[in-house]
Amino acid sequence: MAASYRQGTVKACGPDFNPESAAQAFHKAMKGLGTDEKAIINLLSGHCNSERQEINAISKSCFGANLEDKLKGELGGHFLELCLCLLMPSCQFDAWCLHQAMKGIGTKEIRLIEVISTKSNSEMATIKTEYKNIYGRDLEGDIVSETSGHLRNILVSLIQGRRDEECYLNSDVMKQDVKDLFEAGENMLGTDESVFNKVLALRSVGHLQEVFKIYRQQHQQDLEAVIASETSGDTKEAYLAIVKYIKDPAAYFAECLHKSMAGIGTRDERLIQIVVDRSELDLKDIAEKYMEMYKKALPTAIADDTSGDYRKLLVRLTNLN
Repeated sequence: MAASYRQGTVKACGPDFNPESAAQAFHKAMKGLGTDEKAIINLLSGHCNSERQEINAISKSCFGANLEDKLKGELGGHFLELCLCLLMPSCQFDAWCLHQAMKGIGTKEIRLIEVISTKSNSEMATIKTEYKNIYGRDLEGDIVSETSGHLRNILVSLIQGRRDEECYLNSDVMKQDVKDLFEAGENMLGTDESVFNKVLALRSVGHLQEVFKIYRQQHQQDLEAVIASETSGDTKEAYLAIVKYIKDPAAYFAECLHKSMAGIGTRDERLIQIVVDRSELDLKDIAEKYMEMYKKALPTAIADDTSGDYRKLLVRLTNLN
């Protein structure tokens, strides 16, 4: 969605990349008694996802086993989970995250919201295709069966991938959207969520950014405050996620990371998935915004809430130049 320049932490090796040499290094790290976890950490964090896929393919050809199977025999816990996520093809990762959020008893609505509300039209199309290919199921059908009410409506709208991506801004349409949002929220008893749904799911990023500004100017209140007072539960979280991400993607994910580590215990699955998903996109921007918002370095925050080799790999992923 966001058009601004973004900086990830994980970069490609460039012309020095040698997949066979890297596969040999992985094999050496897991050969014989014991495991060289430091080498595994360096290899996974030192290569981008496309390079990891090449290393994995070469490893199977050279040593008769892919890296996932070898790691499962050597590692465990959250460290293994993080390693396996890093080895997953990036085009399949979001589909896997959505499936994880819906499988078993209960649904992790916050993960559905985080993934679906932050994807472009083309990314959403790829996710739906991969979901069907991997699981033999329709993403929309699973979302309809696992969610309900206005949350289901906004998620189904977003996965259609019909957001306007034109750069042209129409001031008349922006003014009308501001009027409609005011009439559907603050200026009526109750809330007409269908209006919020239509505007937030279909309008372009640039259009919505201007709508948010105009709303503030006309009504002396941010749309986030209106959403917080006019909606509740997961519907509120979904609307707020869209608004916050469109306003400032780095700030949105910095807040998500903070929430994954706030309070007693760490929501490790959420932490892992955000770090892996954003590592090659804008994790450096997110880390800078995290420091600005919470006055603490993201690697330090992660180190304080995790342990062992799991901590070492997470910290390295968030602290690469």
